Amino acid sequence: MLYYSAGSSTTELSDAEMRAALVGVFEQLGPRERVIAIPPDFTRYNSRAGQLTCWTHEFYGERLVDVMPALGTHFEMPDWQKEKMFPRLPAELFRYHDWRNDVKTIGTVPAQFVAEVTEGIYREPWPCQMNKLIWDGPHDLVLSIGQVVPHEVIGMANYNKNLFIGTGGVRGINESHFIGAVYGMERMMGRANTPLRKILNYAQDNFCQNLPLLYVQTVIGSNDAGELVVRGLFIGDDVECFERACELSLEVNFQRVDEPLKKVVVYLDPEEFHSTWLGNKSIYRTRMAIADGGELIVLGPEVGTFGEDPQIDVLIRKYGYRTTPEILKAVEQNDDLRGNLSAAAHLIHGSSEGRFSITYCPGKLTREEVEGVGYHYGNLAEFSAKYDINKLRDGLQTVDGEEIFYVSNPALGLWAHRSRMGD
Repeated sequence: MLYYSAGSSTTELSDAEMRAALVGVFEQLGPRERVIAIPPDFTRYNSRAGQLTCWTHEFYGERLVDVMPALGTHFEMPDWQKEKMFPRLPAELFRYHDWRNDVKTIGTVPAQFVAEVTEGIYREPWPCQMNKLIWDGPHDLVLSIGQVVPHEVIGMANYNKNLFIGTGGVRGINESHFIGAVYGMERMMGRANTPLRKILNYAQDNFCQNLPLLYVQTVIGSNDAGELVVRGLFIGDDVECFERACELSLEVNFQRVDEPLKKVVVYLDPEEFHSTWLGNKSIYRTRMAIADGGELIVLGPEVGTFGEDPQIDVLIRKYGYRTTPEILKAVEQNDDLRGNLSAAAHLIHGSSEGRFSITYCPGKLTREEVEGVGYHYGNLAEFSAKYDINKLRDGLQTVDGEEIFYVSNPALGLWAHRSRMGD
């Protein structure tokens, strides 16, 4: 059921409007005694999920018994991130999602279905896994909060991905990422009805009938002043809520460029991006806009590691960001990579497939480390002096007689040229 739907490409929802909409839905639901909220982590700080979680606490009080950020494989949120994203939310409410230990398999999507929707690319049954606290509860409201935006693994982020991947387990996360990578990012990004989404929808429809789910989803965009604003809010318990948010997100977050871009410069905010695992959104989200033989320059002042997970970090350093055939061969020949398919998927995602060059300018990685995983190394101070983020604006512009395309936050959109969209 769709409880609330509001937004357009020009809408700017105020805090008062969002709070009133959320409270109105809670009142419509009737009394609830044990509520769990599942917002994203700090990598989705701009989603407004933090504020929506705080309003949930204001409404339910001590009936909000658990808040579990959907970390997936990311680091646990440090206190400063929790305090900034969830101001005034009691610290004792937070629960840590341990993707290696605190999950259970609630059902298995049949191999025949997986093979059918992936066009035979993946033929194994997919285990639907979820954090035990969410599944076992007991809760009488499971509130999944987040932002719908183009995504490299599943096409469009959020909805049941927040549960099955964000609070999923080793096998579910590994295999889902691998399915998306092998099927191909450029066949999925910006599309709501992808093979992996069909698998997750099957899992929700068949295994979660008794889970009291409610989805609260935002669409975030920039206004003419360059400020982030809420373009849409959608609240519901089924796929219509997600589909409406997707339609608006494609209007707001998807930018087509007139010509393939020869040089793209992407800035990674130091509060949000500390690893290439996250920072490679600079590659994922711009790759369909970059010309063959073009160049991507990534300015990452706080990038100091590759993987958010220590075991994945080791694998990235060992195998590097290589082409899809090279990674698939490495998976076939090496048990460690075959046993961690999300790492293999990430290595595929982070490769340009030899089509354009990638120059990483990290604040906390050495030249040897960067070049060791297959990227060109750029000195951050030198490149930051040339491409001054305080002077650049998003989009096409000229710097010292050179045309560049600047992206101030790759997590907020998707850029593409029609030649790579298949339409």
